[in-house]
Amino acid sequence: MMTNPAGRLTQGQFSFLPDLTDAEILKQIEYGLTKGYAWSVEYTDDPHPRNTYWDMFGHPMFDLQDPAGVLMELRECRKAFPNHYIRLLAFDSVRGVESVVMSFIVNRPAKEPGFFLERTEIDGRSMRYSTRSHSASQPEGERYQG
Repeated sequence: MMTNPAGRLTQGQFSFLPDLTDAEILKQIEYGLTKGYAWSVEYTDDPHPRNTYWDMFGHPMFDLQDPAGVLMELRECRKAFPNHYIRLLAFDSVRGVESVVMSFIVNRPAKEPGFFLERTEIDGRSMRYSTRSHSASQPEGERYQG
């Protein structure tokens, strides 16, 4: 059984679901705000699973209480980077936690080429595996051009 037949990038919450609508995204933002979480918007054109540090769009919204403001920031990021992966992150700033508690993709390139598994034989016929995005063969800024 293939669990990801579309070959979509699966990072964060909701990864195996169809893309969330703006109305569904707004509900998640509202939920996070009721918990006291701060939101931020991030984007990348290199979604390698170990690339946890995406570029931040704008500033973290620590004092924002209106979910429409977070959605507005997301829409601005989509306009600026329509062919990038974009995700929303909710940060819990309560002392003792101070970490990301929600993270989900809210924008994807039209075509996701997936990843390449590279297998290398090393000493004693042992195998070393690594992955790289098919898009990484293109220079930064030229990946996912529609």
